[in-house]
Amino acid sequence: MSKAIVIHATGGPEAFRYEDAALPAPTAGQVLLRHTAIGVNYIDVYHRSGLYPLPGLPAIIGMEGAGVVEALGEGVSDLAVGDRVAYACGPTGAYAERRVVAAAQMVRIPAGVSDEIAASIMLKGMTAQYLLHDTAPVRAGDTVLVHAAAGGVGLLLCQWAKHLGCTVIGTVGTEAKAELARAHGCDHVIVTRGGGFAAAVQKITAGKGCRVIYDGIGKDSFADSLESLALCGRLVCYGQASGPIEPIAPSLLSAKSASLSRPVLFHYTAQRAELLRIAGSLFDVIASGAVKVAPPTRYALRDAALAHADLEGRRTTGQLVLIP
Repeated sequence: MSKAIVIHATGGPEAFRYEDAALPAPTAGQVLLRHTAIGVNYIDVYHRSGLYPLPGLPAIIGMEGAGVVEALGEGVSDLAVGDRVAYACGPTGAYAERRVVAAAQMVRIPAGVSDEIAASIMLKGMTAQYLLHDTAPVRAGDTVLVHAAAGGVGLLLCQWAKHLGCTVIGTVGTEAKAELARAHGCDHVIVTRGGGFAAAVQKITAGKGCRVIYDGIGKDSFADSLESLALCGRLVCYGQASGPIEPIAPSLLSAKSASLSRPVLFHYTAQRAELLRIAGSLFDVIASGAVKVAPPTRYALRDAALAHADLEGRRTTGQLVLIP
């Protein structure tokens, strides 16, 4: 058995139950992992609330973690008991002391990177990597807009885009978050206070707009994001913290010959070679010092409901982890 956060019905943070869960032995191609840290991400909120349906209930949510390999299933030859590894993948099940996971999804944690840092940045960091390098590659001289610039993905996107030579505009909700965004690569910060931002973007860019916009907010920001694009710009909607975007007619994009993407990390990492490439690029840019990751905010595993309440209440900055 393993202690875990289990949901028996979808809902708010109060749906979480801290209880015993069955722990099978690893089968062929699997490892038994003892978590030392578990990442908390907005996709977990979507699973808990039912926005992203789970295969069935009861269920353990969570897509990301780090820990120590305790046992190997048949045929696993590139990992060993005692290895420090991290992952960000489906199926859900990370909110637990121990779990059985596919060995092909495990990435060794480099020396000098703590388990808590690894657990907190695998999903967000690999998201930043593929957004900047694969979905809508940026180049030196580009002006890019990053929404929720003081959030987990936002802080990484801003630093990395600045490292690549971009002018970075960020949106945030408070003056305190604005200072954090400026300290992490933002050349210009717009405090939205629940209002629009398109006019501010047009002023900053002298009416040219942004070549790429990375938007994890969704419904509340979509219209202004389209207005903030440059001609032939690219709007990348990689999340929907404010709710799903309403259906649109493709002709809406023709006003600026804009492109719209709705990418998913797990499609980019479906092949192990690509997973190792993207994770390796992430660890390399952290090791170089170009992208700095602050120690994550820690919550006990049993306090997952508090972590989710703080995350949804926009009371957090940077990364969050659960500690078993």
